[in-house]
Amino acid sequence: MVNFINFVDKISSWVGKAFSWTIMIMTFAMAYEVFVRYMLGDPTSWAFDFSYMMYGTLFMMAGAYTLSRDGHVRGDVLYRLWKPRTQAKVEIVLYFLFFFPGILALVFAGADYAGESWFYKEVSVMSPANVPIFQFKMIIPFAGSLLFIQGLAQVCRCIVCIRTGKWPAHLEDVEEMETMLLNQSKD
Repeated sequence: MVNFINFVDKISSWVGKAFSWTIMIMTFAMAYEVFVRYMLGDPTSWAFDFSYMMYGTLFMMAGAYTLSRDGHVRGDVLYRLWKPRTQAKVEIVLYFLFFFPGILALVFAGADYAGESWFYKEVSVMSPANVPIFQFKMIIPFAGSLLFIQGLAQVCRCIVCIRTGKWPAHLEDVEEMETMLLNQSKD
């Protein structure tokens, strides 16, 4: 089970890191837009569409990566006070009650939405440039599928925790600045 968890975490990590490059693409496109708008007085008609497509892509594709790193926000005051076994039992129930139904709805409704968009070769109505957006709608079911697979890994994590009393380690590749500073101050 731990091998499955690590395999799925690595897939989520690879996809998350690959799509993180959309930030650079978006940054260069917006810098170009600012330059031509304010320096040359000739704004582009595609910049707004491009920025929300890139940001939307980044946001959707970061979901599984964030889940694999236990990075989603928890607002539960009681959760942190529970023993790991109790946390895992509650989490596994919540995954099946809320997470999987929501993600499956995202996958199936997103696939229908994307399919219609491809059929009509949908373009953006936000600008006169008629930027094609149908290809970006495929991100919805793709991101949902990755979240579903990562959710299966999280359920396996819960099962391991229920059996052993300890949460399996998450892959780590980024450290919060606060954590780094705390660790440095301890040294």
